[in-house]
Amino acid sequence: MNGGLVLVVGDDAINRGELVSVLVRAAFQRVFAVTEPQAFDKIQRSIPSLVVLDAGPRSVGALELLRRIRNSDRSRDIPVIAIAEVGSDEGEAVACIFDAGADDLVRTPYNPIELIARIRGQLRARGIAEALAKKERDARIVLELTQALASNLDFRGILFTVVQRIADVARVDRVSIVLVSEGDAAGYVVAASDDPLLRDLPIDLSKYPEILQVLSNRQPLVISDVATHPLLEVARLAGTRTAFSALALLPILYESRPMGVLFLRAKHQFPFGAQELELCSTVSSAMAIALRNARVLQTLRDQTKQVAVARVEAERRLLALQRYADFFESAADGTLVIDSDGALLFSNPSARAITGHSESDLQGFRLVELVTAEDRNLAIELVGGFVRGQYPKNIDLHILRKNGERCVLSVNFNSVLREEGVVLCSFRDVTADREVEHELKKTRDFLQRVVDASVDAIVTADLEGRVLLANPAAEQVYGVSVADLRGRDVRTLYPEGGAEEVMRLIRAGGGQVQGLRTDVLAADGERVPVSLFAALLHEENVPIGTVGIFTDLREKMRMEHRLAQVQAQLLAQERQAIVAELAGAAAHELNQPLTSVLGYAELLKRHLDRDTEARSAAEIIYVEAERMAEIVRKIGRITKYETKSYVGQARILDLDRSVSARSDDDAPEDKRGPERG
Repeated sequence: MNGGLVLVVGDDAINRGELVSVLVRAAFQRVFAVTEPQAFDKIQRSIPSLVVLDAGPRSVGALELLRRIRNSDRSRDIPVIAIAEVGSDEGEAVACIFDAGADDLVRTPYNPIELIARIRGQLRARGIAEALAKKERDARIVLELTQALASNLDFRGILFTVVQRIADVARVDRVSIVLVSEGDAAGYVVAASDDPLLRDLPIDLSKYPEILQVLSNRQPLVISDVATHPLLEVARLAGTRTAFSALALLPILYESRPMGVLFLRAKHQFPFGAQELELCSTVSSAMAIALRNARVLQTLRDQTKQVAVARVEAERRLLALQRYADFFESAADGTLVIDSDGALLFSNPSARAITGHSESDLQGFRLVELVTAEDRNLAIELVGGFVRGQYPKNIDLHILRKNGERCVLSVNFNSVLREEGVVLCSFRDVTADREVEHELKKTRDFLQRVVDASVDAIVTADLEGRVLLANPAAEQVYGVSVADLRGRDVRTLYPEGGAEEVMRLIRAGGGQVQGLRTDVLAADGERVPVSLFAALLHEENVPIGTVGIFTDLREKMRMEHRLAQVQAQLLAQERQAIVAELAGAAAHELNQPLTSVLGYAELLKRHLDRDTEARSAAEIIYVEAERMAEIVRKIGRITKYETKSYVGQARILDLDRSVSARSDDDAPEDKRGPERG
């Protein structure tokens, strides 16, 4: 009871967590929690055994979710227990919850013991309902098979149908019917579920001690492990091998006399259920009566076949087709019976509903006429293959419904009635499925293109550290092709200890780490600086792998280095320009006083006598001032500030204003001198 999936639904994370804890403590093995917007899709995919719905005061759409669950064919029978706080309008609130589809209501604050008891009660009720439904299904199967055995149709075909149906119900690999007669050491396999062509295969009963025991004591026999059961020790010593691991044999008795056995075999160890064995026992009893009435034993012993005229053969074929029609009349899949030329002989209601054609429309229709023009060559090839015994499975064919609408059918061809020259065609409408597959493929291809086009390297790995996927950008980082990256251990992609440190940071960061500056290891051993985003990948809250997105920082670091160099050069040039400008300004400022000195020295030379000391001093002043003026002119030419052209549009640094401004900044406000204009 505790093994089924219990789904907890609610928008309040705290309440969800408390409910999950209560269920886990109660030994429920599979508990899953989702929010209300996620709930309906999860229910449709997983079909849980029970839903616990937290319809608290902050719940949005709880009643609508209940209605959607009840309106869906897949989920309408799932029990739902609502947990809600009801106020003053208790009666109306409770009525609304039950009207919306809840099977039970637990008021908050709830008692965990009461909640678990109600959950188990609902699961128990569902189990009883499923058991009753299974019994009803078994009863229908028994009625179906006994009616078939009691009919007057082709008895061999009926036996094959019976064993095939039993194999489906019991979920085993082979069901066969072995018939015997008193005093005969041989038996005959008259039908096998996995071989529609098997007819009257003789077997030596001495090699089948299990069959002899069932014929002797007239009791069912179940062997859960062929390799260890003592009854089969003789066969094992004789070197007889079998592909089956579990057996079940039920006697076919008529008036307490054994006529044979119903033989069930499974390739793997298989627990034969009491209900399935009871069903098989009932069918074997009905089979005994049918075999007796049909005198099958005498027919098998003589191994004779009746020869009929063409009219009888046609009647038998018609009866066989009618039997086939009865069997598939209620099938959910569309069923067509066509002859070897591709003409339609029979259609069931599902086939007519899918194609939109009536029974009279399809009668005599050809397969190539039913499909669209693009699939006609394929239909012709299929019909041609019937003659060669080729019956393909899961073929997609495009057809046009009667209203002109296109649809896609997934078709299986079978040779159930091959001896009649008839082919069985079963199909279902997969138009919506193919559209979804197409959209999913487009989305997958688009996402793949996005990943491949990313300039950042992307690498995913499983939890064992094995690389599963890498994009082309990863080749540039690691210097290894994508094909060579797949399957590698991620620890080889980092310096020693790097991968472990990244995983530690991911777990410490709650499942991801962003903007981590680290190094990865290229194929040639180079340490590549990267900026890393890494995270755990989850499936249903269970971590299944990791993804890393790497940004290669090598080019960025080279650009930063070049930018720093350029900035240093610009700063040096700026300083040189300032020095040159200062030199030019100084030359300009010195030009005027030197001109005055030269003028006054020239004036003194004119007014002083030649042989006087004053005249000699004036000449020395003039020569030195002239030499100083030449130096100033050279400084002006070097700094591109010609001392003789500082008028007009020329702009140079004003030394007086600069010195004055600096002095003003250093001096108190009340002691600043007047500005020079």
